[in-house]
Amino acid sequence: MPSQPSVLHAELLAANGALLIPSRLDAADLAKLIRLCNGRRLALLTESSAAYAPALRQAISSSGLPAWERGVESDCASAVTALHNGTLIICVPPAVTALRGTSVQIPLSVLEDLCEWNLPVQPLGVDHPRESSLSVESAGPLAESVFCFAPVLAPGQVSLAAVRQGLINATAEAYSTRPVFNDHLGRLIVAGLKKHGNTTAIIDGVDGSETKFSHIFAAAAALAGHIKKETTHDRIGIVLPPGRGGLIANLAAVLAGKVPVNLNFTAGKESIQSSIKQSGLSRVITADVVIRKVQSFPWPAQRDTIFIERVLPKLKLTCARWLILQKLLPASVLSTLLGLPRQGGDKEAALLFTSGSSGDPKGVVLTHRNLIANVSQFATRLSLQGDEKILGCLPLFHSFGSTVTVWFPVIEGVGLVTYPTPLEPPKLAELMEKHSVDVLLATPTFLRGYMRRVKVEQLASLKLIVTGAEKLPLNFEEEFRNKFSKPVMEGYGLTETSPVSNVNLPDPVATTGTPLIPARRMGSVGQFVPGVAIRITDPISGDELPIDHSGMIWLRGPNIFPGYLNAPKKTAEVIQEGWFRTGDIGRVDSEGFLYIEGRLSRFSKIGGEMVPHETIESHINRALGFDGEAERKIAVVGVPDPDKGEALVLLSTTATEAVKQEIIQLRYTLLEAGVPALWIPKRLVRVENIPVLASGKLDIKGCERLALELGE
Repeated sequence: MPSQPSVLHAELLAANGALLIPSRLDAADLAKLIRLCNGRRLALLTESSAAYAPALRQAISSSGLPAWERGVESDCASAVTALHNGTLIICVPPAVTALRGTSVQIPLSVLEDLCEWNLPVQPLGVDHPRESSLSVESAGPLAESVFCFAPVLAPGQVSLAAVRQGLINATAEAYSTRPVFNDHLGRLIVAGLKKHGNTTAIIDGVDGSETKFSHIFAAAAALAGHIKKETTHDRIGIVLPPGRGGLIANLAAVLAGKVPVNLNFTAGKESIQSSIKQSGLSRVITADVVIRKVQSFPWPAQRDTIFIERVLPKLKLTCARWLILQKLLPASVLSTLLGLPRQGGDKEAALLFTSGSSGDPKGVVLTHRNLIANVSQFATRLSLQGDEKILGCLPLFHSFGSTVTVWFPVIEGVGLVTYPTPLEPPKLAELMEKHSVDVLLATPTFLRGYMRRVKVEQLASLKLIVTGAEKLPLNFEEEFRNKFSKPVMEGYGLTETSPVSNVNLPDPVATTGTPLIPARRMGSVGQFVPGVAIRITDPISGDELPIDHSGMIWLRGPNIFPGYLNAPKKTAEVIQEGWFRTGDIGRVDSEGFLYIEGRLSRFSKIGGEMVPHETIESHINRALGFDGEAERKIAVVGVPDPDKGEALVLLSTTATEAVKQEIIQLRYTLLEAGVPALWIPKRLVRVENIPVLASGKLDIKGCERLALELGE
């Protein structure tokens, strides 16, 4: 494994006359930075009341450099004068209390003050790889720290948003250099199952069985050999719910050198057939019980189907052999016996399909780098202990369910309690209580069932509840928290981001004398996981905006997918110079929290103005007295209009036959409430139901079809 670089973009290091602000700094970092600045006129900017670590305080005093105190007016004046005379001033930020993987470990008040000095500023990203390495990762090739220099910001460019963006993006680039991201996912799986095999287990909530990870490895390795004999194709389909079988099937596919394709069996027949055709699948792994329950699925012929519960009993001797080998041999030798390459890197590791909420399903190619990086990113932020457990009930064909309840637990050795569906809260609560589950992953839609059908004491063991896939309504979060005394943490991600890019987490416990870097902001989707960079652009012109302005969200990092399957044009629309255009509109606040303000597909461009559908729906729900967060009775969609490009149509399940009168009355009500006239739908369409997908998301294409068909 190659060693990790320790300095990136050293050529950008300011020659003189700049305020260098690192995202974090300890004694070793300071010594390294001073060496890099050899030959330059240097000085330090310190904190008069900072709780510096003793080693850092000693490094400051022994550096021999002028050290001015930021809180002393005369010192600040001296620092500014020295900078104007060509001195490079290194800001030494105070010690803080922060969670692992926090990109910017500088108190907001300090950053705000430095940005007001009107001086050239150079952000410096600092990452400490050994602090957040995977449990199976060798520390040898890792640098003690990685520096990444961002371009110097001229005084006219300096703002809190610009400096924070520079720090986030530079730290993300430093994080992205980790050698482990070039590894093969299968090798890390083998290493994880080897290391945690006898101490960690999966508990199948259907039959109550508990299976040690060592036996999971043996079964997966045996099934991998069978898969190799069954097909020479690169990809293999999997139609299984969360559980022991689903876990073994996915691991076996990777250990066989294949690409697992978890198919969405809740989608429509045409969508499934499209996914199968695009994937070029010749075999599908499933179980008899799944075929009986999902009869609408376009099942292949039996000769092209691998029934996992029929095959594994026939492989008992092979399983026993692998179990013995796992006890005797190191992970590297086991990987070699399985025929796994040493590197995976940018090669395809998994294929998932988008839900099709705004069109036909697209094949999202996820590489070994993508999946390993996201496991590392998620593990760094959550910092789970070896004896903690996750509830795995999200579908494996969703990237959240796939990465966080398949690859993450087996590599990091986190216990897994599974159940085939997230739609049975009483059973899930029973499992959480019985097995003392620590982490629950859900969507707000799935979480609502807990309010009516679950006892408070059943969720007592939960330390963390994370939701994603859809917006978390603030009033629902408050209602849930009041009942269970458990806050709900909203996260964000897309299939294309493997999926996690942001997550709120409980604030760390403050240490006496050190400022707290918050980890949660209500209404936001959290701070960025390490390794993710951000830029914001105007959704119409494409011009770059400050990250604290509302606009199109672009992300970059090792977890960002390389492109859509066999769709270069669609890929080119969303990937530009390594940046991924998410399709979401949002902004970043002063402390680095991302706020999602809507999906671009849920905006209409009318008369040159971007009109937000979700905001309009909120106004209409209030005007009509609906609780739009509990039950969807209306939806706003845009349809083609020859005069203004698009026109807004309101779908309603409560409209009467007097739709013309109702829309006129609604228009007056909204105008009186201060809603712009351009935002008010001019047409109302009666529908029986508002189309939604199995995930609970609005079916945008289905709504548009109804608006066009019934609105004529």
